[in-house]
Amino acid sequence: MRVLDTAALLHWPLTKLNGKVVLGQRDELIRIAPDREIILDAAELDWMTPSPENIQQATKLAKSTGDLAGLSNTDLELLALTIQLDAILVTDDYRLQNCCAASSLVYETVMTTGISEKWSWYLVCTGCGEINQNGDVSSKQNNHGTCANCGSKYKMRKIQNE
Repeated sequence: MRVLDTAALLHWPLTKLNGKVVLGQRDELIRIAPDREIILDAAELDWMTPSPENIQQATKLAKSTGDLAGLSNTDLELLALTIQLDAILVTDDYRLQNCCAASSLVYETVMTTGISEKWSWYLVCTGCGEINQNGDVSSKQNNHGTCANCGSKYKMRKIQNE
């Protein structure tokens, strides 16, 4: 069983479009490629909504890897549905792949080779370069605070996990 990210809906032929999807993807597709929306009605897609418990679990997972700030609500729902169904997530989104790699979830790619390593995120000052070990890398508004040393904003950087 597969959960299909929007990349699959955009790039795969109709004959390959079978799997589970979330409702938010229809809005994404209308915004990005309105001509592809017609294909959705002919595809073998099962439109689902993940449970609130699985959305919480997906959010916790994405927060633990530091990927939450870069994931949309639709991305979180796809991750939650993958957790709920113990399915394979088909995605080209590196942050979703990183979340899968950090857990027991399996992912496949659509058009890319996928991530080559797992990573975590940390905060670094854009002014003096100080690393903030205690900052919240999961802020959805990319508002990670300011440096106590120089007052400049913090920015997220990734570090490879072993």
